Parts: sequence; structure tokens; C-alpha cells
Amino acid sequence: MSEFDELFKKAAEFHGHVCPGIVLGTRLTIAGLREIGLNPFENNKDLIVFMEIDRCGTDAVQAITSCSLGHRSLKFRDYGKFAATFVDLKTKKAVRVAVNEKDRTKHDKLGRSDVISLLSEIPEDEILTVQQVTVPVSENDIPGFPSYKTWCSLCGEQIMDHREVVVDGKEVCKNCANESYYNPVK
Repeated sequence: MSEFDELFKKAAEFHGHVCPGIVLGTRLTIAGLREIGLNPFENNKDLIVFMEIDRCGTDAVQAITSCSLGHRSLKFRDYGKFAATFVDLKTKKAVRVAVNEKDRTKHDKLGRSDVISLLSEIPEDEILTVQQVTVPVSENDIPGFPSYKTWCSLCGEQIMDHREVVVDGKEVCKNCANESYYNPVK
């Protein structure tokens, strides 16, 4: 079984089905790890991955790298792009890999299984853009126990890892600082 086949199988099992996003996520992960010198079959404890999309490919990245939000080794940046940046904290090497299909016209005329086969076999340089980058990783983003804890002076909920906001000289959570993603029902 090839490296791709083995990793693709792992990603598909984690995701629950096979789709083009799992194929592309697998290829993106293989390229990213290769470029920073990490083995996809080893537990890379010094790896952080920044995902720019919350779609199927993210499951492939998580399944192959074992990075996760809970371990603080998977970071989500909502850019809506099928891209990921792989950072080796030990060496400081970083690479951003983006899906960049140059010609989708072939894909749009094929059935789902044919698209999956095509995406598995198409040369890497025709579907991925690989770019060496630098990523400043804050101490507050490093995996491990929280580096700092405080409590919101308005709602009393705990805030970790310097995610508080100072309003009128008081530490408050982003919700109380009117940066919330939700609205309470009154």
C-alpha cells in the first residue's frame, strides 16, 4: 500500500466517507509534512497546523497529523480557503500549502468517483501551491496547560490564555466586550 493510500484510508475512516475534500486534504497534509521534514506516520508533538477552512479536508489533516483543537495543536483561521500552514515548533520551519486547481473544467464533467480518482493522481504542482512562510506563534498559543487565567469582571466566567479584553481598565471576556458570536435570549 502506498503512503498516499494508507494515509487516505486513515483520513476517510476518520471523516466517515470518501469525498474530494478528503483526497485534497490528504495530499495537502503529505506535502506540508514533507516540506518541513516531518514523518506523517510519527507522532509529531512539535507540530501546529493552522487551517483556513472548516470543511472535509480539515478532517484529513486532523486524522493524519493527530493535531486537534483540544490539544491546541490545530488552529482555525476562518479565511474560507482550502489551505493549511504546518509549523514545526522545534525547528521553526513553516510551510503553507493551498489547493489551487488550475483547471477544474475536467472535474466538472466527471462523476464523483472519477473526480476522486483524478484528484488522487493529478501531479501535485497542478493542484497544490507550496510556500515557505514564517509564523510567529505566541506563548499563549503553544500546546499545554493555560499560560494565564483570569475572570471576566462582568459575567464572572473564566478566560484563559490572554483572550481577555480590557474595557475601562477592567478585564472582560470578548462576549461582554460586544465581540460575541451569540446573542442571549432574554
